[in-house]
Amino acid sequence: MYILSGFADEISSELKEQIDVMKNLSVNYIELRGVWNKNVLDLAEDEIKKIKDILMEKDMKISSIGSPIGKIKITDDFFPHFEKFKYAIYLAKFFDTPYVRIFSYYPPENEKIEKYRDEVLKRMEKKVRYAEKENIILCHENESAIYGETPENCLDILKSINSPNLRAVFDPANFIVHGIKPYSRAYPLLKEWIEYFHIKDAFPMEKTDNKIICVPAGKGEGQVSEVLKDFYPMTKNKNIFLSLEPHLSTAGQFSGFTGSDKFSLAVNALNALLAPIIKI
Repeated sequence: MYILSGFADEISSELKEQIDVMKNLSVNYIELRGVWNKNVLDLAEDEIKKIKDILMEKDMKISSIGSPIGKIKITDDFFPHFEKFKYAIYLAKFFDTPYVRIFSYYPPENEKIEKYRDEVLKRMEKKVRYAEKENIILCHENESAIYGETPENCLDILKSINSPNLRAVFDPANFIVHGIKPYSRAYPLLKEWIEYFHIKDAFPMEKTDNKIICVPAGKGEGQVSEVLKDFYPMTKNKNIFLSLEPHLSTAGQFSGFTGSDKFSLAVNALNALLAPIIKI
């Protein structure tokens, strides 16, 4: 079945407000990315303990650690980044989620990331082997300007490493902003690798003066309904998270903002798309 989650830091930096809004929308999971104006990987031990206490008090769970791992240049020092990655794994186990969201590196300025394919795969494989030992699933997100911007490159990573501990996060908006049709081109390549969805919709930047404009699911050209309808039979014996990342007010490189009212619009739009699908 499909289970709703979301990046609640798009609602507020305050955890209790995040949870209250999500609960009022009947969403019982959060993809943990930011709290108290801190990225999840910058939280100290006392802070994560406090978060866990609040989550238990409010009966809220974590669907994934929404880490920024892999959002550095491929030429940046790998050792400190790998240490942060290990902390992301620790957090996943601490918050009792099997998933950590990751990315596949930016190129140096004025260079193509494809030139660094071997280094991308080397770094990704080291992380996957560590995740295998820790029994955590890394979910690689397609994202602008990284190696995994195109579905072909995403598939290259997944097939080259070929591990059950490396799966795909499918983000329709991150494809469509670059003119890549999510259902027509990306989904057929990645379907068997998808473990998790990020739900946001958008228009190709060529139609929006080269700006990223996100809209509620079904209101853009991200083919969200087509993807979720086709994938739905895959959820009969497995829970699949649909994690709302609406970016309805601002869309940034490392985060976005929506606000509580617009987050409600995003949840309602997704539920409207799902209603006919789950009746099939």
